[in-house]
Amino acid sequence: MTVGEQMPTYEYKCLKCKKRFDAFQKMTDKPLARCIHCRGKVERLIGAGAGLIFKGSGFYATDYKKKAEGGRPKVEVGTTKPEKPKEKQ
Repeated sequence: MTVGEQMPTYEYKCLKCKKRFDAFQKMTDKPLARCIHCRGKVERLIGAGAGLIFKGSGFYATDYKKKAEGGRPKVEVGTTKPEKPKEKQ
């Protein structure tokens, strides 16, 4: 599945057997009408949506910190001082 083909997950609850299940559907698809377990009527539940997903090697607190004068990161109270740049010999 490519990025453009990802489909949202919808949660349903059966009004007859009370089971909950998920279904992958296009946003343009009609909601399901019948339970996949007992064929009873279902209602689509309103979800909180997808959480924020970070992908990649990682994110660090220093990635987006504002820099103080001189191009060095600001030091917050209670943290260690940034290392001084090594002098060229």
